[in-house]
Amino acid sequence: MIRAARMEDVKNIHALINSFAGDGLLLPRSISSLYDKLRDFVVYIDDDEMLVGVCALQITWDNLAEIRSLAVDRSLQGRGIGSQLVRICLDEAARLGIERVFTLTYQPGFFRKLGFRDIDKKNLPHKIWSDCLHCHKFPDCDEDALMFDSSRGAEA
Repeated sequence: MIRAARMEDVKNIHALINSFAGDGLLLPRSISSLYDKLRDFVVYIDDDEMLVGVCALQITWDNLAEIRSLAVDRSLQGRGIGSQLVRICLDEAARLGIERVFTLTYQPGFFRKLGFRDIDKKNLPHKIWSDCLHCHKFPDCDEDALMFDSSRGAEA
């Protein structure tokens, strides 16, 4: 089941995201930043009522949002949980009238399957780099940038 994140989810979201951050696959998130951005998050709860997936949609600019902090428990990857989480976020973006959603990722193939297209990071507004300033890889980011543009349809 996918639902909006709740206060009681924060510690589990933190643990899941930071398990991938420890491997260099995601930016780490502090507990306080998760509380600050809790409304951006959706979570996947399994049949045992365990939080096993998380994804956030952060509005970054006029008609632009970012998919971020996508993480699915390693033992459950490949079962469509990540795709469902991203689609929920894309639906939310559409509901808000946001046509363009980007992501910075080490898993570009996953996002391409969902209709995202490769873009040059230089085409993103400078505002999106605020979190990047805290990354140990800045300014030499090695993540791929991809964009989902609903105004262009599946062939964007």
